[in-house]
Amino acid sequence: MGKDDFLHELAVEVEADIELDRAGTPPDDEAEGVLDPYEAQVEAADLNSLHSAIEALETDARSYPPAHD
Repeated sequence: MGKDDFLHELAVEVEADIELDRAGTPPDDEAEGVLDPYEAQVEAADLNSLHSAIEALETDARSYPPAHD
């Protein structure tokens, strides 16, 4: 799996978590507990920041030719 594949898969997972968050559905690993409103806002902000970082890395990766070993 290359760097681009990893970033793409990570982006898909983060986007899915963002959609779950918008729908008010906790990810499977948090189904038992309910986040308080502050924790929910922090989680949403973290997911959005992570998504932005992934997009920046993907854009950066497309900007440069592949490295030769």
